[in-house]
Amino acid sequence: MLRGAIFDLGSTLISNEFNNRWSILRPSMIASLTFDLHAQGLTLDADSFAAAFTRVFNDFDAQRQTHFKEITSDYVLRTTFNSLGLNPDGLDLARALAAYFAPSEALWKPMPGVYETIETLRVRGLKLAIVSNAADDANVQRLIDNHHLRPYFDPIVVSAAAGVRKPNPRIFDPVFAAWHLPPAEVVMIGDTLGADILGAHNVGMKSVWVTMEADTPANEAHQHTILPDAVADSLAELPDLLAKL
Repeated sequence: MLRGAIFDLGSTLISNEFNNRWSILRPSMIASLTFDLHAQGLTLDADSFAAAFTRVFNDFDAQRQTHFKEITSDYVLRTTFNSLGLNPDGLDLARALAAYFAPSEALWKPMPGVYETIETLRVRGLKLAIVSNAADDANVQRLIDNHHLRPYFDPIVVSAAAGVRKPNPRIFDPVFAAWHLPPAEVVMIGDTLGADILGAHNVGMKSVWVTMEADTPANEAHQHTILPDAVADSLAELPDLLAKL
């Protein structure tokens, strides 16, 4: 019997207007970051900074996709400063990173049917949590509050704060500890086969793959090797699907 449901956040509970094309969006994010650093009094060459930040980001992103330990955006920024010989003392890096994420945060919106679905599951007595892979905890917390999701979910676990990423099974430990439930009584719901669904398998949970925004090269690569217990094409299907699981 299922007693709890863990949700991914991006492309599961909230939808993005840039179709996960982060490489296209990132230049505007770096430009926003650079503008804020200039406003805080840091002298830097915008082009050199953008090139260095992109290089450091890509290097660390490749690492975290293979060893499943999170590398935070704060660490990426500090490493970029170090590579350019810049001193971040006196800078408000939290403010600068908020500026960095602002262009992307403006493009997220609630997934169709999200509030009706989670309210139905809550009324049925299911415990609800969020476990999100993200390099910046504050970014995720703002998204959750911007879309009025916090009242439904406890706990909320972000890899930037946990230190590990899905599919590492340790990222789910805070949920099981808070709920006093074994993995067999919990289902993982998310859009990414190699993180959400494999993570569920690794720890002994059931899994539902939601496919509203799952048409990605990574999912295509895993589609015949990482198999969920169920597939949903919309959040509205979840109450009936979970009842059957």
